[in-house]
This record gives sequence, structure tokens and C-alpha cells, in this order.
Amino acid sequence: MEKIRVIQWGLGNMGRGMVEMLLSKEGIEVAGAVEKRVTEATDLGVFLGKESMGIPVYNDPVKLIDEVRPDICILAINSFVKGVVEELRLLTDRKINVITIAEEMAYPYVTEPELSKEIHEMALKNGVTVLGTGVNPGFVLDTLIIQLSLGVRRVDHIYARRVNDLSPFGLTVMEEQGVGLSKEDFEKGVEEGTIYGHVGFLQSIPMIAKSLGLQYDEIIQTRAPIMTNVQRVTDDIVVEAGKVCGCNHTAVAMKGGRPVITLEHPQQVRPDLENIETGDYIEIHGDPDLSMVIKPEVPGGIGTIAAAVNVIPHVLSAEAGLITMTDIPVTHAIMDDFRNHLK
Repeated sequence: MEKIRVIQWGLGNMGRGMVEMLLSKEGIEVAGAVEKRVTEATDLGVFLGKESMGIPVYNDPVKLIDEVRPDICILAINSFVKGVVEELRLLTDRKINVITIAEEMAYPYVTEPELSKEIHEMALKNGVTVLGTGVNPGFVLDTLIIQLSLGVRRVDHIYARRVNDLSPFGLTVMEEQGVGLSKEDFEKGVEEGTIYGHVGFLQSIPMIAKSLGLQYDEIIQTRAPIMTNVQRVTDDIVVEAGKVCGCNHTAVAMKGGRPVITLEHPQQVRPDLENIETGDYIEIHGDPDLSMVIKPEVPGGIGTIAAAVNVIPHVLSAEAGLITMTDIPVTHAIMDDFRNHLK
């Protein structure tokens, strides 16, 4: 069987990391890349600051697709369904399977029901599969919780908390979290909708609930500023003492006045400067109680890169349509030829 031909759409920090991982994997051929910042065709190796690889990078996706005819595309350009729907339309119309790390695409049915239906129909019509995944949503605060619940007889309440370091991320993410603002400006941003916190709770909670058969009446979200007592410096920003260094975003699914699923995601730059340890924590309260701790955190960047690449065989083997991580077999790292994992 020929190698699996993959194109990477988006060569930011995540896209570059995905290309590096793809290039190291057996049974995978990186056929090309799409990057809007490229004004004229270039070579992927040159773009990455290495020797020429003979792999094209275009800003025109149609030109690339027509030239290299890929099996699948990893789309890493936006966080929201509305930000990727046209790209999904283009790819599915050309019968290309898609993995996207847009957070809302992990379970888009609640926030974008009409677009979800449209994307599903596009994929079905063309006989291809579309999956949204990543480290979170896609793994830590949903898929991992769902898998852990296999060992319990009854679930009363799920509590999970992800404490992570924002330092590796760029200014766009910092701005979404309100990093560097005063407390007053942060609160104003939350009211105006310019401070998002974590994009993904409205995907993770419904995914968990549907998988386990849990019912809830509403999801209550809160976003609180994390203030720093010391100066915190990253490659992109200097946060002075007394300013916001991150966002503590919490979402609670309530049923009959009591919490059923509670997810917390305090993110901040350089938590180590105030002796705050990162980590991922899952508690399932029921029969029996189960808990899991991962310390330090599953690295956000590496985890997202790995998730997107490791699911390639599962997506190619899945039924056509818009699917989620709960629609495919248990996923895992792949250390041999990717073609061995096709069904």
C-alpha cells in the first residue's frame, strides 16, 4: 500500500510541530502545506529553516490539492466552527478527509447545530470524514474522563481540573485570557465577550454527558482573573505585579440544583514563579470513587500535535461524516507504520 498522503494547512506553532512529527512517522508522506503568509510558492524545508525537502508550500489550497492529491488534511488555523467551515467545504468537496484542532469542532453540535449538520452532510456527500481533536478539548477534560469511567458502576459527579502554563503561547492566546490587564479591564472584557478564557467547555461537557448518559439542565460558566504578586516574563509579554497573569475558567453542568460535571481550567503564565505546580486532575465520584493525577500537565502544544497526528489512521478508517473522539476506537500513540492501523 502507498504511504498515507497528508497536507498541513496552517504553519503556526502547532502546524510546524505537526509537520515535524509527521516527517518522523513511518507510512506517512507529507505531500505539501498551505500557509496564508506565504506570498509565493516555497519549499517546506526552506520555510522551516532547513534544507530543501521537495515539498511545496502554497497560499492557494486549491492549487496544492490539485497538484499533490492528498488523502487527508490537518487543519490548524482557527478555534471556532465559523472560522473553519469554508475550509472544510473546500476540502470535503475535493474528497479529502480532515482533522482539525479548532476547539469548537471537537463537539460542535451544541454551539453550532446548523453548521454541524451542514458539515456532516458535506462529508457524507463526498464520502469523507471530519474530526475535531486536540489536547483539550479532545483528550484531557473529556476523552480521558470518559475512558476512566469504564471502571465505575455509578457516576454521581465528575470533577476535573487542568492547571497549565500559558507561557509557550503567543500574544493572541494571551489576549484571549486577559493576560497583562488590570482586574477592572479583565472584568470589562468578560462582560463584552473579548475575554474568552478556555474555548472548549461547551464541547467537553456535552461529549461527556452524552457518552455516559448523564443529564443536565444548564451549564454555568465563570471567568475569574488570576492576579500575580510578582513580575512574570515570557518571550511575548511582561506582566507586572498586581496585573492579570491568567484566567480561571470554570464550567458546571447542573441537574436539579446540584453539579453533575465540574470542569476547571486555570491558565496562567509562569505559574512556577509563585510555586504553583501544573497538572491534570480527574475525580469521578460514585461507585467506586476514582481519581487520576498527571503531574506536570500534559503539555498543551505537544499534546495537541500528538493527538492530531495519532488519529490519522482512525479517521481514514471511520465512516463518512462529522465525527467526534467518542465515535472512533480507543486512540493511542503509534510507534510503527501508520498503515498497520488502518481498518
